[in-house]
Amino acid sequence: MTELKLYCTIATQPVVETLIPRFEAEHGCRFSTVWNTAPAMVKRLQSGEHGDVLLLNRAGGETMTAAGRLIEGSQTPIASAATAIAVKAGTRHPDISTVEALKRALREAMAISYSHPDAGGASGIYVAKLLQQWGMEREINAKTRFPPPAGLAAQFLITGEADFAIQQKSELLQVPGVEIVGFLPGELHMVTHFVAGIEKQSRHVDLSRAFIDSLRTSQARAAFVAKGLDPA
Repeated sequence: MTELKLYCTIATQPVVETLIPRFEAEHGCRFSTVWNTAPAMVKRLQSGEHGDVLLLNRAGGETMTAAGRLIEGSQTPIASAATAIAVKAGTRHPDISTVEALKRALREAMAISYSHPDAGGASGIYVAKLLQQWGMEREINAKTRFPPPAGLAAQFLITGEADFAIQQKSELLQVPGVEIVGFLPGELHMVTHFVAGIEKQSRHVDLSRAFIDSLRTSQARAAFVAKGLDPA
């Protein structure tokens, strides 16, 4: 049986993993899948690993293209996700309507959670950069619960270890029992775009292309919307 090696970012995992079984049944293949943040997967690929389909963020796709790893013209926009803030369902929503309100919410929180920037996630890197710019890095990180690499910040909401979590909306919604408060306010609004491409070394180019096409069907688009992503 043909095996497709897929490298897929965790932000799109909730949708992609639900679409794989049908594709496997229709095409008589099976998937070997690596789920991780895009930067972490890029490092692995640069260290010598290879796949058939790479579903990365736009920066990761551009890195792989610049390295000559992707078939020319195979890069395909799939979806995008905005960085958002969530709380445990039924609890008070912090005021995040303005940049100053967000700063106050951060200071007043008992604890927060976001991805550690060293893990490579786009939202974690972005939040860490904002805290540094605001001179709040030491103060806020002293009361921050960081999930493990490729982990979910919202898990600490359910246990009561954090008042609110900041991550891409699709990642926050992977944890049952949370509510989305909203997106980062004003000029802080941050969207990550995800693209899929086919490795030049793939021995299953036609099948890989068919899989990428399956991520852009009406069924797939509806699934992306349901999981907090905006289909391309």
